[in-house]
Amino acid sequence: MTRPTERSRRPTGATVDPGFPALKERVITRTGHTYYEDKDDLLYDRLRKRMRVRAVADCAAYLALLDGPAGRDEWATLESDITIGETFFFRYAEQFTALRTTILPGLIEARAASRSLRIWSAGCSTGAEPYSIAILLRDLLGEALADWSVTILGTDLSAAALATARAAEYGPWALRTLDMEERARWFRRTPARPGLPHGGYALRPAFRSMVRFERQNLMSLIDGSERIPGNFDLILCRNVLIYFSPDHVNRIVRALSDRLNPDGWLLIGHAEPNPAFSQWLHPVALPGTVAYRPADMPVVEPPPVLMPAIPDAIPVPLIPPQIAPAAESAPVPVLVPAAPAADHPLSPGDLLAEIRVLADAGETAKAWRRLHEEIDGYVTDPVLRYYEGLLALDLGREREAEKALRGALFLDRGFIMAHFQLGLLLARIKRPHEAARALDNALRLAQGLAAETILPEGDGVSAARLAESARRALNGIAGSGL
Repeated sequence: MTRPTERSRRPTGATVDPGFPALKERVITRTGHTYYEDKDDLLYDRLRKRMRVRAVADCAAYLALLDGPAGRDEWATLESDITIGETFFFRYAEQFTALRTTILPGLIEARAASRSLRIWSAGCSTGAEPYSIAILLRDLLGEALADWSVTILGTDLSAAALATARAAEYGPWALRTLDMEERARWFRRTPARPGLPHGGYALRPAFRSMVRFERQNLMSLIDGSERIPGNFDLILCRNVLIYFSPDHVNRIVRALSDRLNPDGWLLIGHAEPNPAFSQWLHPVALPGTVAYRPADMPVVEPPPVLMPAIPDAIPVPLIPPQIAPAAESAPVPVLVPAAPAADHPLSPGDLLAEIRVLADAGETAKAWRRLHEEIDGYVTDPVLRYYEGLLALDLGREREAEKALRGALFLDRGFIMAHFQLGLLLARIKRPHEAARALDNALRLAQGLAAETILPEGDGVSAARLAESARRALNGIAGSGL
């Protein structure tokens, strides 16, 4: 597939501001975020945002501000802005399957006498991860939860992210892997307001009350200033270690292992395992993922404990599908893509990462605008067209969502998630025959894959789960009599 050709970048503030190197060094030293070592433009964009807010002219003046009387508060705000935290409920279906079927049931059995569990979500961003654990535990323990002492701690460097976590109200983007039944069970709808034009989803108090939050920099595990007590049964530190240097990663992981109970568990991100961790931790292979336990644990993997399963998360339309008799509206014509722009400065992957960062921060409208500033340069990229459709759904732009999803399918007829999302959208806007055709396509393509295949852009959903969901949607259309 043809990709836009990258061109040389024009000089940016990161290269022309003589004070940038010193400011960059201070930021990385304080936060440990070596992630920004080779991302000058990205870091400068975030610094420039704060410089505009504080009305300072350049990096040297901003560094002086950070060193001045207002520095403490400004550092807190800057650290929030430069921390990129993608989060949504039940992220990484394989790890949550392991938690549901093996890790948490095993811990519940092992703690039956004390009826006590301690869980730490390190780098929790806006709280979806620890709240997902709370939902799982409430489902697993049922009425017995009242007799247990369960501590779930979420920590993050970003004060803004923690404020969102404590409020526990989310837009559709953070719930994009939950079906409508799950949303109704775990959340209540909230009215429309600025930033959430179609309303939000407030986590129900039964789950919200199970989690508490604290601000913390993981560098404090290294410098000795951390005061969080140890003896955790489960620690999750997923997609946080990518920010740090290899030496800091090893020291952080060792500190986390020291805070585990002897039979505890550690989960990290899929891309973060390192052979050096074997000095302190023993890797345990579980279906689709790897977990860690203290190195002095017996090398015997626990047998799976069969529990009632919560269906694997599947991406669903960001506005509830509702099928009702109505006249079929005319389909939106699909425009044939024009030739790609030949001089675009960003790779498709870089642009997608930028868009997801904005959407994950709750700025879906800004993500939509940013994508539309650039989309003409990527007319041959089906993945960007797909995310254009998801963002349009989040903003209630159904016609534009349909156009974008059809555009993705014009470019890639085998894009299973685009067929599926298009089918559900068409069902919602009362075009059942077209909806059934799109869902049939998704079902047929998913059935042609191995059941355990993880679908591209499916956020962890397997081919088997997608096929099951497509069948349910088709049955719903058939049952409506339309």
